[in-house]
Amino acid sequence: MTDLDLDLDDEQQLADGAGTADFDAFFAEESATRPRQSLTLYGTKYRLPEALPLLFTLQMERVQHSSDANDVRKMLATLFGADVLDTWAEHGMDDRQLGVVLIYSAANIRRPGSCTMQRAAQLYEQQEAGKAAAPNRAQRRATPKKKPKKGRSSGKQS
Repeated sequence: MTDLDLDLDDEQQLADGAGTADFDAFFAEESATRPRQSLTLYGTKYRLPEALPLLFTLQMERVQHSSDANDVRKMLATLFGADVLDTWAEHGMDDRQLGVVLIYSAANIRRPGSCTMQRAAQLYEQQEAGKAAAPNRAQRRATPKKKPKKGRSSGKQS
């Protein structure tokens, strides 16, 4: 028997003696004690959730290759509320700014205070640099190759 088996047996005995496990109460109590990060954008204060919503995580996977604005709207609504994409777009937000806000928000939802706006911008730049396309065949052929330098010879054969 492993330590995990013992722990599960102990928990089962506690649950059997206490009745039905109430996860609603447990998660509500846990949520009330977690710190939450706030941010201000275009004059509106947003309070980030205490954890990344499952819906956000699932939509993030789906939306990363989507160009449908409705997909992005749904994803943002889980963190910031309805219609934020349209509001932010009306204020002139660009794709870089959106990326920085998302990186900042995700980091600070996981661990409030862990990421500054400057660090989020650096992470965004690193992420974008990693997406840079490699030169295509024609570009590689057009680039002159450096020829290796030959060492001096004394003229004698070995």
